[in-house]
Amino acid sequence: MVSIDKIRNVAIIAHIDHGKTTLIDSIFRTAHVFRDNAHMAERVMDSNELERERGITIRAKHCTVEWGGYLINIIDTPGHADFSGEVERILSMVDSVLLLVDANEGPMPQTRYVLMRALRLGLKPIVIINKTDRPNAEPHAALDKTFDLFLELGATDHQCDFPVLYGSGLHGWLVRDIDIDAPEGMTALFETIIEHVPVPKGDPDAPFLMQVSTLGWRDHIGRTGTGRVLQGRLRKGETLLRIGSRWLAGESALSGGRDADAEWEVTGSSPEKATYLWVTRGLASVAVKEVTAGDIVTVAGPSDISIGDTLASTDLDTSAALPPLDIEEPTVSMHFMVNSGPFAGKDGTAVTLRQIRSRLDRELRTNIAMRVEDTGRIKGGIKVSGRGELHLAILIEEMRREGMELCVSPPEIITRKDAAGKLLEPMEELVVDVPLEHQGTVIEKISLRKGEIRHMKNEGRGMVRLEFLIPTRGLIGYRNEFLTDTRGLGIMASRFIGYGPWCGEIVARSRGSMISIDTGEATGYSLENLQQRGTLFVGPMDSVYTGMIVGENSRPGDLPCNPTKRKALTNHRSSTKDMTVTLDVPRRLTLDAALEWVAPDELVEVTPKSVRTRKALLDVESRKRESRKVAGG
Repeated sequence: MVSIDKIRNVAIIAHIDHGKTTLIDSIFRTAHVFRDNAHMAERVMDSNELERERGITIRAKHCTVEWGGYLINIIDTPGHADFSGEVERILSMVDSVLLLVDANEGPMPQTRYVLMRALRLGLKPIVIINKTDRPNAEPHAALDKTFDLFLELGATDHQCDFPVLYGSGLHGWLVRDIDIDAPEGMTALFETIIEHVPVPKGDPDAPFLMQVSTLGWRDHIGRTGTGRVLQGRLRKGETLLRIGSRWLAGESALSGGRDADAEWEVTGSSPEKATYLWVTRGLASVAVKEVTAGDIVTVAGPSDISIGDTLASTDLDTSAALPPLDIEEPTVSMHFMVNSGPFAGKDGTAVTLRQIRSRLDRELRTNIAMRVEDTGRIKGGIKVSGRGELHLAILIEEMRREGMELCVSPPEIITRKDAAGKLLEPMEELVVDVPLEHQGTVIEKISLRKGEIRHMKNEGRGMVRLEFLIPTRGLIGYRNEFLTDTRGLGIMASRFIGYGPWCGEIVARSRGSMISIDTGEATGYSLENLQQRGTLFVGPMDSVYTGMIVGENSRPGDLPCNPTKRKALTNHRSSTKDMTVTLDVPRRLTLDAALEWVAPDELVEVTPKSVRTRKALLDVESRKRESRKVAGG
């Protein structure tokens, strides 16, 4: 075992796509975690297939490197706002953070959030100005903005005196002075971590104490809990005390911070046995017989282990319980249903409601930010709630890759009421960087979605930064429209900040759907005429069915159509016989785009091979009857 004074625990935090995982690649190379002749994949910490495809970190991961006799535990955290609650819990395991800031973009919404949480926990960050080798990089300006952010968030004088490194995580170099030092190697980073990250607090000879910060699952073993040993030692097979706790009142830390005097209570305790202990060495999880204060350890054995549980020596009692950790509350929900379309069962192997429910139950083992409940609102449906569209889209994508078929309703926001009975809805801070020529269009569109502009700043280089306060439902379905309006040059980022008063009705989609009235294969003859009425989602020879959405109408209102219509065959020669059919490339909806696009009376049909959109009621007459009921109140 390594003595506690040779251990350093640090987390890497940043806004999405600011280079956290790429920096860890360079750390591994410098510390020779892998053999020199071993193949090392790009973004090696993103082991999940979806993480590699999307280029984002979905779940926090722990790794360990050795440098100069020191053991450095590094935790790679998610950068997307939908997974911000996990970052909060991770910070309870470390003694400092590496705050990455893009030298071009500067601090972004998630930078503000994670920094605020780190400062409130009393941590002193190490600031890394990353991507300084980019053409438009302004490292000194990015540092000035970061320092202003420290002051704005109420950092102490000690926290404001943070060490700074400049460099490029992609090319594997960090330096203390970008104007003087040669751009090579990561030695400056390791030296700064060893010098400025505090030694973990805790007496190795005191009774054992730790708190569970993250959950995992191992087949044949069950749920596991990971956390930092705060004091004492624990040996494999020893009996310990598991103490549960919960908050009684107070605002969630995710919506502005919990009061310092917020009350909590112990919910129960039970003696348990630590059947397995693991620590991390490099990327590998290594079974050990004993852990001590300062170690980040994964424990298996305690039944029903949960986030925030205190694991303590049997020499202690429930008075040793630590305050519970916050679990982020869901803000968006969807309904998962059995695929009832004509093509059900053709692609997937798991198509029943029982199989869908079983998969969701497995997800609940570790995805604590998700909620699942049966509902009678839609026959055969299960209501699934999460932190945002991406949070639920990741789950749906994982399910379809496992061979599951299902239908999903459009995202709906989760409202609540205050003490006076007024309706509240989730609000978000939205920051967009757009070219100057597109700012008018963006401001107009966001205003129609009840967004209020709070700040505007000309960033130079033809770009302007706009900051808005906008309801979460105003952002649903806007991302693709934003990219279209800005010709793909705009950057948009948002962060949930709490609940605010209901903002009124929002008309998110101004165009209707093109709905098939027949089942069969789409023909080029029919699609050539239909493409003049809107944007097609299907091409020739694609299978369609009655009630399936085959395109977006260019006008408000739905347009029934027959994409399977064929040209009549006669014995007369047509004057247009030799004319070729010219078709535009259809717009193929991805899962994320389909979830954003569908209207309240529509569904997304998800199979392992296809993503389709359809009406909830496939029959034309059924839709007419339903519309008459709605019109009649």
